[in-house]
Amino acid sequence: MEKPWKCVDCGKGCRTPSQLEAHRRNHTGERPFICSQCGKGFTQLSHLQSHQLRHTGEKPFTCSQCGKGFTRSSHLQRHQRVHTGESPFTCSQCGKGFTQSSNLRTHERVHTGEKPFACSQCGQEFTQLCTLRTHQLVHTGERPFTCSQCGKGFTRLSTLRTHQQVHTGERPFTCSQCGKGFTRLSTLRTHQQVHTGERPFTCSQCGKGFSVSSQLLRHQQVHESYKYKHPGEEPWKSEDSDEGFSYPSELEAHRAPERGRSPALYYEKSCKSSREVISYQRVHTDERPFRCSHFGIEFRRLSHLTVRQQIHTGERLFLCSDSS
Repeated sequence: MEKPWKCVDCGKGCRTPSQLEAHRRNHTGERPFICSQCGKGFTQLSHLQSHQLRHTGEKPFTCSQCGKGFTRSSHLQRHQRVHTGESPFTCSQCGKGFTQSSNLRTHERVHTGEKPFACSQCGQEFTQLCTLRTHQLVHTGERPFTCSQCGKGFTRLSTLRTHQQVHTGERPFTCSQCGKGFTRLSTLRTHQQVHTGERPFTCSQCGKGFSVSSQLLRHQQVHESYKYKHPGEEPWKSEDSDEGFSYPSELEAHRAPERGRSPALYYEKSCKSSREVISYQRVHTDERPFRCSHFGIEFRRLSHLTVRQQIHTGERLFLCSDSS
């Protein structure tokens, strides 16, 4: 259906002038529909009516596959795409699919560079209004979403819901191949690359692939460190591949198995035990065999993973004897 009424701020199309007027309130901040119970304002009457269901606890729209309830039928339809894998909205520039048209519009700003939402206090610009509102909490210090079990505050409702799964043990996103459960859909998608072997994040300097963008960023620091210490020089290259190395010792360690020798012999660092050698080698290979089951973050050492897990469990092993 044609959407001839366009927003001058972000370009979104609307079917009627009244829809455009309601949408424009997102930019102006006007919220004429006020909840009588909590005072929260909304840009549309339908949004207020859906919000009021939170006070009553009513969720009339239920998913037939997982039983999750929703206050709006549109939210249920959107949720069901998690189970079907359907992504009907496709980017014309890169082919990436999305479950919501609004997510596609936000994604398209990655290609255009458009950031229509600006913070009035610091001038920082954002592609989404919700991101701007969350950012503004940095200035106010407000954390409006509080965990009822431990009292921890959050700036986002979605972050609170993910946190609450630490207390409930719920893992709603399950891998269809191995049955492993996750608290986040994004973590499940990253995990699925273990089965497919996909490594979509590739280093432009040496061609090494990674399943997570954060791993690529860590890896790129190896190249940056080399450039800083050896300006104008190229990384050390292997003769039998295009793989690059930051130090001669790393290249020699790479060639060692072909010569029937241990790679550990070529590392410059002296280690007191074989365990230290293995741990030190991971600095160069970027191997991270210890994975956090909550968020999928990987670590080189088991001790680092153990410390990370205490963030999720809330466990405090070491107490100060001077404090109460």
